[in-house]
Amino acid sequence: MSRQIKLLWDFRGPAALKTAEHHEKHLKEFIAMENTALNITGFKEINDMHSIAFMVVEEKEMISVRDMLKPHRGEVYTL
Repeated sequence: MSRQIKLLWDFRGPAALKTAEHHEKHLKEFIAMENTALNITGFKEINDMHSIAFMVVEEKEMISVRDMLKPHRGEVYTL
């Protein structure tokens, strides 16, 4: 199995959590339209002024997904 990469989008401010939650909906739509290998998404509150949305992709898909969606950062995904 190839490595999996977690692409992350950072949202800051008092509406960060709601924005991250909404962004996840768009990530799920993207997965459905592009038929990506994985369908792992989520959002998480880091603190009351910082939240993230994320999606996990296979390493071979990372460059094309990165170029289309422009995440703020990425990391190797581990459970």
